[in-house]
Amino acid sequence: MRKTLWAFAIALCCLGSFARAAGIQLLQSDPTLSGAIWYPCAIEPTHVALGSLGVPTVDWLEGTKDCPVTGSKLPLVVISHGNSGYFALHLDIIEALVSAGFVVAAINHPGNNTNDMSGRGMSVWASRPVQMVRLLDFMLNEWKDRAVIDRASVGLFGFSLGGFTGLVLVGGQPDFRRLACKPEEKSMVCEQLRAGDLPPDPPHDARIKAAVIVDPAVSFAFTRENLAGIKIPLMVWRSELGGGGVNAAGVASVTSSLPGKLDVHVVRAGHYAFLPPCTPELAALRPQVCTDPEGFDRAAFHREFDAAVAKFFRDQLAGGNH
Repeated sequence: MRKTLWAFAIALCCLGSFARAAGIQLLQSDPTLSGAIWYPCAIEPTHVALGSLGVPTVDWLEGTKDCPVTGSKLPLVVISHGNSGYFALHLDIIEALVSAGFVVAAINHPGNNTNDMSGRGMSVWASRPVQMVRLLDFMLNEWKDRAVIDRASVGLFGFSLGGFTGLVLVGGQPDFRRLACKPEEKSMVCEQLRAGDLPPDPPHDARIKAAVIVDPAVSFAFTRENLAGIKIPLMVWRSELGGGGVNAAGVASVTSSLPGKLDVHVVRAGHYAFLPPCTPELAALRPQVCTDPEGFDRAAFHREFDAAVAKFFRDQLAGGNH
């Protein structure tokens, strides 16, 4: 997925408002933890300025900054965005989860986000799971309000390259040697592959008890055998058409290779349909991100998508009680 598409797609994040008041704590002091934490809050929301966390067209979010957390024993969901994405890109999912009583944490993946694309080659793929482990370590062991989290109820939502990240974290063992490079291809990934310069095996994290995986990228790296280590409940969403660097056939192959009983949804649209609906202005500027097949209603789909994701996590992490 090209940065130019994502730089405009990030404007989508502020189209909705929280159905229930949400507290927001910004993560700004550590470049490895740049993002935000959302959680239930009893104070009416205002505008929270993002400062250095802002991206083109987005410099605030709706919520109550540093509001006291409402509730206890709250389930936690961490979010991994796609290539060149942004920590608040999936704000509609965050809204649904916070309204259902979840704590949600998301970061900008260092070197692979809208404001910083300095990461290169296979190191980007291998470093993302490490970064999410760091986020979980922070949320469970260092966050000032960590006592409100139910440590036994942790989930993950991952889209695109974030979907790949999620599959690795929950037990997938990617084999980057499966990448098919043409002799004339000069990309850094292919050069690394030819040189045998493979990154170390990325980590898994047994603290994650359920995951929603959406149109995962780098699908070539997975086989039935190296996905066999996944033992937790998964909800999987995939697009029929793919796009944005994601191969629809590859994602279908990964989905069919996953072990256990899955909750699988196939969407008759392209990869970008999983982003929130576009404004008319954005649709005119970036039709690649905003154009869906005839008859596909992205707004209606997201009402179903958001509700289904929240229900899955409620059922798996909170026993349907939130």
